[in-house]
Amino acid sequence: MLSSELVRSVLDSAPDAMIIIDSSGQILFANRQVSALFGYAAAELVGSPIETLLPQRFRARHVGHRSDYTNSVRVRPMGIGLELFGMRKDGTEFPVEISLSPIEQGNDIRVAAAIRDVTERRQTENALKEARREAEHANLAKSRFLATASHDLRQPLQTLGLLSGALRRMNKDEEYREILREQELAVDAMSRLLNALLDISKLESGAIKLELTDFDMDALFEQLRRDFGALASDKGLQLAIDKPHVCVHSDPALVGQMLRNLLSNAIKYTQKGTVELHCEIGGGKLRIAVRDTGVGIAPDQVGLIFDEFYQIGVTPNSSRDGYGLGLSIVQRIARLLDLKVNVESDVGKGSRFSFELPASDVAQSGAEPRVADDSSGEKIVGKAFRILLVEDEPGVRNAMRILLDIEGYHVTTAATAEEALQLLRGSNKFDLLVTDYHLEGGSTGTQVIASAREILDDSFKAILVTGDTSSAVREMQGDANLRITSKPINSDELLALVKALLAA
Repeated sequence: MLSSELVRSVLDSAPDAMIIIDSSGQILFANRQVSALFGYAAAELVGSPIETLLPQRFRARHVGHRSDYTNSVRVRPMGIGLELFGMRKDGTEFPVEISLSPIEQGNDIRVAAAIRDVTERRQTENALKEARREAEHANLAKSRFLATASHDLRQPLQTLGLLSGALRRMNKDEEYREILREQELAVDAMSRLLNALLDISKLESGAIKLELTDFDMDALFEQLRRDFGALASDKGLQLAIDKPHVCVHSDPALVGQMLRNLLSNAIKYTQKGTVELHCEIGGGKLRIAVRDTGVGIAPDQVGLIFDEFYQIGVTPNSSRDGYGLGLSIVQRIARLLDLKVNVESDVGKGSRFSFELPASDVAQSGAEPRVADDSSGEKIVGKAFRILLVEDEPGVRNAMRILLDIEGYHVTTAATAEEALQLLRGSNKFDLLVTDYHLEGGSTGTQVIASAREILDDSFKAILVTGDTSSAVREMQGDANLRITSKPINSDELLALVKALLAA
């Protein structure tokens, strides 16, 4: 049988403060760590009630808790879910953790309590909570900034680009027209850089949330054919885009953004030959590949092409065509979607970028998407067409109206969704609706388009100008009577969209 002195020695050597009390709550034993922790000598505590070591505000309640425990003793932590505090001899308080263990001695119940100071742990936990709150606040602030930047920074660029295009069409002096062309190029470069930087910032900040759904790849590929057909044709390239009769499960807007950046990059680095958007299905996956016959990538550069501002064969101080952000955005989106982008390339022969999407079991409608003939050579006489323009920003609205007026279109403007609906219900007959997405009063351009089609015709044609990637915009992609374009759009792109949609 162990001697009491040996037991006392063991308890004094314990790393935690150890106290033994009887059923009445009197302290029978306190080890050395109790003295170090609470500032009392052991002799001062023996015979005192355990409540001596508690802050005054807890003492009365603790007497009840202690009685409850002695009536149902078991090994357990004390104060589960509560913050416990001890009080030193000098009156200072500190957070503690307490574990209780019963000691049966005949008919008497005694309780051993192990007490640990958790001040440092609580400080660390509080620091982590505060850091988390600050991070959440920073993310909210960043999201608000990005939302404001996406709208407010694009608006003046939109106005500048449209006014430059209008002036170039009004002025017949070739010298002035050349100056305006250069100005438009500068505005366009600034716009592309802004769009890319905002895209990267949204991806880094977590402002873009995944919206996974089943969607038809036919509609997306058809939209890409319309978007990039003229760009490839202007460079003398053949653009070949498959017609994938398959549904996949992913985020349609982000997949579309990946493919737009890959196609744009392929066309940029291909001087002759073809750019292909190819796909094949197998093993429950849809493998999508963008192939080109461009300059290719040297093996030692493949690992660098996804870095920001890196361009193949471009030195830091040389003139740039673009900013080397497209592939960086592709890589970030791929990580967000948990995809791997594979790169195969031969210098002088071309490159191939590919990734896989999970195929969906959702059945397709089987309807062939309507193809707009963007390459039609038929000249559209603008004066025969009436356009309703809905834009709440006065500068952008006036600039767009001037540009469309110069081209001969008959333009009626509206500053709000309500004003637009009044015009649509009136005697005016419109051939096309051009609307911004975010409108005054919380209304959206998608709501205006939906209302216009209810009032006029389900196939009423519309152009939605937006920097938004919300689900409402995503749902409208693939509509053959709708074009969705991002702000800021330059004058030539806007007029090409108007012409192509009216000709379809």
